[in-house]
Amino acid sequence: MRTSFLGTNPFDFLWQLDPENTGFIGVETFASLVHSHELPLDPAKLEMLVALAHSNDEGQICYQELVDLVSGISSKRSSSFKRAIANGQRALPRDGLLDETGLGFYKRFVRYVAYEILPCEMDRRWYFYQHRACPPPVFMAVVTLTQWVLQTYHPEYMKSPLVYHPGHRARAWRFLTYMFMHVGLEQLGFNALLQLMIGVPLEMVHGVLRISFLYLAGVLAGSLTVSITDMRAPLVGGSGGVYALCSAHLANVVMNWAGMRCPYKLLRMVLALVCMSSEVGRAVWLRFSPPLPSSGPQPSFMAHLAGAIVGISMGLTILRSYEENLQDQCGWWVVLLSYATFLVFAIFWNIFAYDLLGAQIPPPP
Repeated sequence: MRTSFLGTNPFDFLWQLDPENTGFIGVETFASLVHSHELPLDPAKLEMLVALAHSNDEGQICYQELVDLVSGISSKRSSSFKRAIANGQRALPRDGLLDETGLGFYKRFVRYVAYEILPCEMDRRWYFYQHRACPPPVFMAVVTLTQWVLQTYHPEYMKSPLVYHPGHRARAWRFLTYMFMHVGLEQLGFNALLQLMIGVPLEMVHGVLRISFLYLAGVLAGSLTVSITDMRAPLVGGSGGVYALCSAHLANVVMNWAGMRCPYKLLRMVLALVCMSSEVGRAVWLRFSPPLPSSGPQPSFMAHLAGAIVGISMGLTILRSYEENLQDQCGWWVVLLSYATFLVFAIFWNIFAYDLLGAQIPPPP
């Protein structure tokens, strides 16, 4: 006879597996209860738990691991996780990752990235054991290298065909390619440092598609925001994308403060905010400080703010969806629809508003 637990809390069932609070569960006890009860668990999770039970040679399962699996593992992860356990490709040590010994340099770096980016111990361990060095995080590296090369070989940045200028709005590629040129080595160095320190770890964890999409969304939002709010100003630099990544990461850290295990997180948070605020202040000063050049205004600072907004909205949604399908989340579609609405509005603004408002656009250099 099968006893039904439908309608009850799944954690009540887990408590039955370890009534003496030893921290471990016998495999035979667990397997018998799994097959004799109708559990209120997702079928994919239930299959995964059975696979975990039969994969352990020591005859015990860590109770906390089962709690984490029941409460935190997505359906996207369950099939590959079950397969990895069944094939003996992933051990589940009871100690934390910080207790792992004998690791090479690269695996220590992967562990460092896991603790820097992910707030959940189960996610950190999953990422650590499943991470593969190929494909490498190439997007941030390629963008940074390209920026340095173009800045070196084209120091007169305002004459570059990549820079956004309101007089060249018809050249649509400039709304993205402006990210490759910078005001000077100070701005380039600051952006490159953040892209490598924050962008590369994010790309390692969340993948090239998600992080490149977030970065480019920040870049595009930056140029379109400038075309609406600072209509006479040109724009250079990858600050829109950089601030999208940084603000998303910082917001994710704040929202998961208790779970984050990165060292000196409060001090580093303060330093990051001070540096980012200082860069914005520097951009504002350069934009409005006299004397203004005869050729027209200095590059705008609005891309920084637009990138930060993209990071807090779209970026935070992406970073909180590790190993989950974005298309299955209602919040993702709300953010995507809002961004698409902004794009449509900005396109029509660029087509009609300049003529209707009689904007005085300085001649391109």
